[in-house]
Amino acid sequence: MEKPDVAGFDAVIHLAGLSNDVLGELNPSWTYEINHAASVRLAEIAKSVGVGRFIFASSCSLYGAAGDAILDEQAPFNPITAYAKSKVLVERDLRQLAGDGFSPIYLRNATAYGVSPRIRFDLVINNLTAWAYATGAVHLKSDGTPWRPVVHIGDISRAAAVLAAPRDIVHDQAYNIGVDSENYTIRELAAIVQETVPNCEIRYADNAGPTSGPTGLRLASTPRPSQRTPSAGMPDVECVDIYHAYRRTGLGRDDYEGPKFQRLAQLQYLLRAGQLDETLRWADRAV
Repeated sequence: MEKPDVAGFDAVIHLAGLSNDVLGELNPSWTYEINHAASVRLAEIAKSVGVGRFIFASSCSLYGAAGDAILDEQAPFNPITAYAKSKVLVERDLRQLAGDGFSPIYLRNATAYGVSPRIRFDLVINNLTAWAYATGAVHLKSDGTPWRPVVHIGDISRAAAVLAAPRDIVHDQAYNIGVDSENYTIRELAAIVQETVPNCEIRYADNAGPTSGPTGLRLASTPRPSQRTPSAGMPDVECVDIYHAYRRTGLGRDDYEGPKFQRLAQLQYLLRAGQLDETLRWADRAV
């Protein structure tokens, strides 16, 4: 990315990066180089050519595990993974760039779900629904007690409304993207999937027990978008939409467990095949 790439624009919405905790741990140095250093460099370039707003796709992962506590935007950071730490570092460095002509805004997204052409199966609702449809069972690796704040991808997209908000309201501000009522335990999400997918059951792993980690988290959210909900009992039945999308495409176990839709599996395949080099760049790129 160079200055001509962003010159003349009013705003940049920065979404790129290694996309989750597990992928970020494949090689933490890649995570810091791509998610942290490259993000800050892009912001510096944008500021230098007069871009006025820089919307950064942050993550609720930067809060770490919080048990039953409900966290708002003032909660302390407790990042556990390289992915989460990279988000903290970017927010820190963007605050140092904030000024009269440059307004960074931090969107701390809850766990996304929803249908897309390149759907992600590393997201809890997408994943549980895939298991239920393809195998007839919702598989839980824990006892289902950890919390997850969830948000539909449509509502994450609506958060781009900060582009049009008055500068004095959003300048250098962070927002949890979700809604207070959309905090669920994994067990509750499994029950929603079971209600949605016909003739499926909930199964627990043999060694299932209480777990804690970066997703044991409940969010309090300042924005109140027109929130969709995963529950089949609500007006916007997005879990049902996911299920019907799987039916239309004839989703099989190889699809959601294989490299086609699994970011980590695809990267590992490309590395083993020698198609990516040690910097995650195409090995046969022109020198």
